[in-house]
Amino acid sequence: MKFLVTGAKGQLGTDILKELATRNIQHMGVDIQDFNITDKYAVYKAIESYHPDVVIHCSAYTLVDKAEDEPELCHKINVDGTQYIAEACKQVDAKLLYVSTDYVFSGMGEHFHQPTDQTGAISVYGKTKRLGEKAVIEVLERYFIVRVSWMFGQYGNNFVKTILRLGKEHSVLNVVCDQVGSPTYTTDLASLLCEIAITEKYGIYHATNEGVCSWAEFAEEIIQLVGLNAKVNHIPTTEYPTRATRPLNSRLDKSSLDRMGFRRLRNWQEALSDCIKQLL
Repeated sequence: MKFLVTGAKGQLGTDILKELATRNIQHMGVDIQDFNITDKYAVYKAIESYHPDVVIHCSAYTLVDKAEDEPELCHKINVDGTQYIAEACKQVDAKLLYVSTDYVFSGMGEHFHQPTDQTGAISVYGKTKRLGEKAVIEVLERYFIVRVSWMFGQYGNNFVKTILRLGKEHSVLNVVCDQVGSPTYTTDLASLLCEIAITEKYGIYHATNEGVCSWAEFAEEIIQLVGLNAKVNHIPTTEYPTRATRPLNSRLDKSSLDRMGFRRLRNWQEALSDCIKQLL
């Protein structure tokens, strides 16, 4: 079985390549330096040439605030690019695992979003990721869509690294307390994605580490684990305006993993502790 991983130099893509290597699965990682996913024919050529059995599509426009000012570019990457990947997979009869996001939901209420719930994204980024999902569903029969949230890990930029830096520079950090979700450690997620991708259990899944928290509680756990002296000031989203509107409720129901026989990821606090040990 041959895997192709897009966005291979990103924080999740890097961990997926490591996981595939650990499993002795033949694979190739590609990124913008190899081909531009907004170039249909470059995508077709690359996938036809390698002829993978599985494609894990991590590549995406993920600058949530900047996307509000670059909607066309965001759409080209997250929607058009995903459609080209899906079409190329169909040509070579490859399975596709598309990594999506909690941002496809409006974030209303306090319930755990089911994979089948109405979405209603409220940002350009979220809307394009949902359109990317629809492109996959329309083109392919053999697909996995896995929605994740609040990713952190050893590679790339993420919330954990930001708090570690700011916690050393400032005595007080203002962090929003009314956005609630589940942090997801890319090392843990990469293992689960590979487990899902080798099966024929197609469909939409939610995958995060277990447990929920606010961003402020997440920051406090980071600071406590490292032993920094910074204090976290809990503030509402209204006091921390951003260019893009974030969902207040990012709770994701993961019972689809249970039904299909996949393991859930460990508690986010335990995963965070392991991540920080790797970072320090």
